Amino acid sequence: MSTTPVPAKAELTKGHKKVIFASSLGTVFEWYDFFLYGSLAAIIAKQFFSGVNETTGMIFALLAFAAGFFVRPFGAAFFGSLGDRIGRKYTFLVTILIMGISTFLVGVLPNYASIGFAAPVILIVLRLAQGLAMGGEYGGAATYVAEHAPADKRGLYTSFIQCTATLGLFMSLLIILACRYFLGNEAFEAWGWRIPFLVSIILLGISVWIRLQLSESPLFQQMKAEGKGSKTPFRDSLKDGNLKLMLLVLLGAAAGQAVVWYGGQFYALFFLSSMLKVDATTSYLLIAGALALGTPFFIFFGWLSDRIGRKKIILAGCLLAAVTYIPVFKGLTHFANPAIEEARSSSPALVIADPNTCSFQFDPVGLRKFTSSCDVATAALTKAGVPYDVQPAAAGSLALVSVGNSQVTSFEAAGLTKDELKAKGDAFGGELKAALTAAGYPAKADNARINIAGTVLMLWILVLYVTMVYGPIAAYLVELFPTRIRYTSMSLPYHIGNGWFGGFLPAISFALVAGTGNLYYGLWYPIIIALMTVVVGGLFLHETKGVDITK
Repeated sequence: MSTTPVPAKAELTKGHKKVIFASSLGTVFEWYDFFLYGSLAAIIAKQFFSGVNETTGMIFALLAFAAGFFVRPFGAAFFGSLGDRIGRKYTFLVTILIMGISTFLVGVLPNYASIGFAAPVILIVLRLAQGLAMGGEYGGAATYVAEHAPADKRGLYTSFIQCTATLGLFMSLLIILACRYFLGNEAFEAWGWRIPFLVSIILLGISVWIRLQLSESPLFQQMKAEGKGSKTPFRDSLKDGNLKLMLLVLLGAAAGQAVVWYGGQFYALFFLSSMLKVDATTSYLLIAGALALGTPFFIFFGWLSDRIGRKKIILAGCLLAAVTYIPVFKGLTHFANPAIEEARSSSPALVIADPNTCSFQFDPVGLRKFTSSCDVATAALTKAGVPYDVQPAAAGSLALVSVGNSQVTSFEAAGLTKDELKAKGDAFGGELKAALTAAGYPAKADNARINIAGTVLMLWILVLYVTMVYGPIAAYLVELFPTRIRYTSMSLPYHIGNGWFGGFLPAISFALVAGTGNLYYGLWYPIIIALMTVVVGGLFLHETKGVDITK
């Protein structure tokens, strides 16, 4: 095999196309596997976390989703070190095997009703395996493509890898939609949700076959031939100068990119389906339409970064998202479920309760019981997708829900038997539903009133921000670190940013909404992180564009 370095300028050769296609297609399949869980979070909450109340079950399901993100930095450290020592190609062959097998096993895993507590435990173990694999996959694919790319087209070439995450999400949504259409919603939610997970075994076979056709990165071959590789890439990545750079990259690029990515796609989908009560099929179609319109901009911003630089595009996307997220999500409400907006304006929902009895209902381990009358009321309103405010009442009084001309008295759930809890819950739920209906709050979005063009426009704006922050970032990270420790050094800040700052966004944001009753309060989390990235990146990171990466 040749060890000749990639030239500074070159045309898109047949060999380059093969590298881009093979790396990107395998990565699309791997993202598909990883994102299936997020796309089916509401169903998975019912299947595997039915042992707790619905609000806690949803948060717990989202945290299990986030568990895969939590371990991504550990996968980055392990597989990054492996990739810097034995090669890029073989490392991301291993990662795709782990991902594909773990995803397939989710499809055959018995649910909570069948095997009890063991079901969510095994599910989380499989999510952890997926997270470890993804921690090694992205850095390998991005490094491999970048090290084949000419300097003046590095942003363009790596932007195809950047498309893969969105294409994987898009692919998962399309397969879910197809299964829903042919099976019907009832059968899909009972057992058909397993089919998209089982399909992954076929995609795994295709991915492995494709990647076996690839040769090793020319820069890695050259480094090994010259004896310049690192024997301890993880340790070398943590040396003072490089450690400082990784921290700056985490706070000044990766963290903001992560919250914009997950806010603009996953949280937007969750917001539509769980908060605005748009039915699942319509939500998937709306998101899929926005993704289809937005995906070409990954390539555009990758290409543009070869001309004007990477950093300024990434930070501009973070700043735009921070400034406009709240009005854009309010626009989503206006276009997707205007009845909520109208009812909120004419008949605001109020929880009148002793403030000392109202809890912030965030329980990541599912052990706390929220039994006060205030907690019962706020949980019911959150489940119904109804925004509310809390007004203080006399100490020790039962909480009241005031909406329109009606007041509904909540109840204390502590000490009740299962049958008593069900009877009181049904009675309270029935009265509350009647009051909300009379005040104009919809049980679900009316498809006839959804402004399709307006909703897709809002979603497309969110996806556009995603393409700005994500399209150039692979080239940017590759150009910041030396070849001998590149795989490890770029993977660690990227996966800490995306795994921790981004992966926990749905759970944190939903908990903020559930705790405050404000549909838009959860947006403050991505807004604050994105602004932090603008400040840190603007002050402390330098621009890159086509720099020499052969060293």
